[in-house]
Amino acid sequence: MSENEPTQLIEGRYRIVRNIAEGGMATVYEAVDERLGRTVAIKIMHTQLAQGPHRDQFVERFRREANSAAAIANPHIVQVYDTGEYNGLDFLVMEYVHGVNLRHEMNLQGTFSVRETVRVIAETLDGLAAAHRIGVVHRDIKPENILLNDRGHVQITDFGLAKAASQATLSSTGMLLGTAAYLAPEMIEHNQATPQGDLYSVGIMAWEMLTGKVPFDSDNPVTLVFKHVHEDVPPVSTVCTGIDPSIAAFVSHLTARQVEARPADGMTAAEELRQIAAKLPLEAWQYRLHAESEISDRTDATAPALVGRIGESVHPSHIADNPAPTSAMPPAPPAAPTTALETQAERTQVMGVAQSTAVSDQPTDTVIPTEVHLDGESAEKPSKHNRKPLVIALTVLLIIALAAGGGTWWWFAGPGSYWSVPQPEDVSCAADDTECALTGADWATYESLLKTAGVPYTMTQDYSDTVAEGHVISASVDAADAYVGTHIGRRSDQQLTVVVSKGVRMATIPSDILDATSANGKDPLNALKKAGFDKVTHDSSKDDYSLDVPEGAALTISPDPGTTLKHDSDVTITLSKGPKPVTMPNVTDMTKDEVQSALEELNLTANITEEYDDKIAAGKVISTSQEAGAQLKWGDSVDVVISKGPETITLENYVGQKASTAKAALEKLGFTVSVESQITVDSSKDKTVASQNPVGGTVVRLRDANGNPTAITLKMYSSIF
Repeated sequence: MSENEPTQLIEGRYRIVRNIAEGGMATVYEAVDERLGRTVAIKIMHTQLAQGPHRDQFVERFRREANSAAAIANPHIVQVYDTGEYNGLDFLVMEYVHGVNLRHEMNLQGTFSVRETVRVIAETLDGLAAAHRIGVVHRDIKPENILLNDRGHVQITDFGLAKAASQATLSSTGMLLGTAAYLAPEMIEHNQATPQGDLYSVGIMAWEMLTGKVPFDSDNPVTLVFKHVHEDVPPVSTVCTGIDPSIAAFVSHLTARQVEARPADGMTAAEELRQIAAKLPLEAWQYRLHAESEISDRTDATAPALVGRIGESVHPSHIADNPAPTSAMPPAPPAAPTTALETQAERTQVMGVAQSTAVSDQPTDTVIPTEVHLDGESAEKPSKHNRKPLVIALTVLLIIALAAGGGTWWWFAGPGSYWSVPQPEDVSCAADDTECALTGADWATYESLLKTAGVPYTMTQDYSDTVAEGHVISASVDAADAYVGTHIGRRSDQQLTVVVSKGVRMATIPSDILDATSANGKDPLNALKKAGFDKVTHDSSKDDYSLDVPEGAALTISPDPGTTLKHDSDVTITLSKGPKPVTMPNVTDMTKDEVQSALEELNLTANITEEYDDKIAAGKVISTSQEAGAQLKWGDSVDVVISKGPETITLENYVGQKASTAKAALEKLGFTVSVESQITVDSSKDKTVASQNPVGGTVVRLRDANGNPTAITLKMYSSIF
């Protein structure tokens, strides 16, 4: 599958884009996962391995890599997404990492500062801690497998040699896989893979970062592995004579020859490093070895070197020719990104523990068909390095002098008595800036730095109009502003207080603010204040009267209720002045319709009733509950009585009825009744009404204009017999 071949689609999903690396076991391609629309790296086993006599071993390595990496959830582990078989070749689909590997950075920089080294080693240990926690041992830690992404963070790749700790032996294959310069003694001598073996490799890697070379080197891999088995790794301080003793001791702890002399696993080592970093003074972080140009022999771990600290004048000619890098590691990645897989720069060594045969067509891997005796004898027995007794003696004397003469001062009054506030990676400080603030630093990254350095801190959050969410607004120690380099007392329980931005404070206009019956609607200005708005415009000259909205409630608001916006956004509101005051009009002599119209025009409610009135004509106003000129307001009610005129009745015809009955009935109606006699000879009509005035059927007022009852006259028959 060369670059000249047409684009291929694997499993109908992964479209090959280009060949990006060739390794001893596989070819690596950049591809696009068309199902998820993301860029991935695909590692496809070489044909000669898939068809060779050791196919099962290499397939197992492929599948182990997928299973091991997929089981670990950690940002410092390259993720494996998928695995499968294509045309008889096993493949892995992995996370595409933009960046370079650590070997690339080593080739560029030569040596690293303590700060750079600790950061890389701490993140590597964090990734290994996650692997060790679930019982997975990597077994092939080396700079080629430590990727530095475009954000400068570590991602560990190539778990092809990884295996569960409970099954950590290579005797089943009879082959020893790994890079010789980083192999732990127990892996070489006993085929035993342990978490401590990973830590040994990390320690060798740290040794190389600090010194610019590995502690043991040889053109003959057999000699090299014998050195690991039979010689102690020299203290890094034998090369970096000015390095902090605690850092040198930590590297020695990782590279101890005996398994039990190393930290138990990645978690333990990471915690040990955190405790050491917490006590490092600023000068120790800045330490960096500047090796002279003539030091090119990588076989002598104790070769002398010119030592200095970043920013110090070490040697004029050396600085002119080899200026110390001052930018934080890593530098900007190259145009073509490196993926999380094997590259042509890898030098994986394959060594037979007993007698192995060569694996054909593996230009970047080496098989040593030589019987290796691990009992201290072989055809080529390595000689031990000169330990440079004078250098060691001077170093020991320096440490003793420091402990005896200055230890007390250092611990109780000097740099050992405080932590120094570290500088965030994303904050620039001018050389003459004595108050370099932490403002703007990314909190997630800076918190990791504080944890690594062991600086005690508390974090609070607040809103900020100028500092983005998740970034530092300010810092203080004991309520006083803190800057880069500010001291935090170790024995006074001081701590760094960091205020982190929650971004611009947002506020929401209450959705019920126009509901005058709600709590927010009754006091809208206070409601907006409680909601967090700082720029509320209320122009009282634009307030207006309202028949329906009580005084003080909101009439209009802009933006609309329920809108969420920045706390300092403009909010405009008008309030109700309540019902408008009006004057009761004079409605005397008005008709019912005229009264109703006059009151409605003033938004007054007319409660109209009608009554009989002996003086006022029907339809005219008799009385009102409010006198003319009274001060009212919109919505008030006015009771109005309208005349129905005088009360009348149609008289019944009582002629022929008993006079007494007729009289009683008329009086009950409110009339005044007078009875007159009329003589009759007809005894059957005695005491009956002979006539009435007014006559029956006449409409008669009950009262006159003065309110007196109307008189009715009845004539009654009186018999003479």
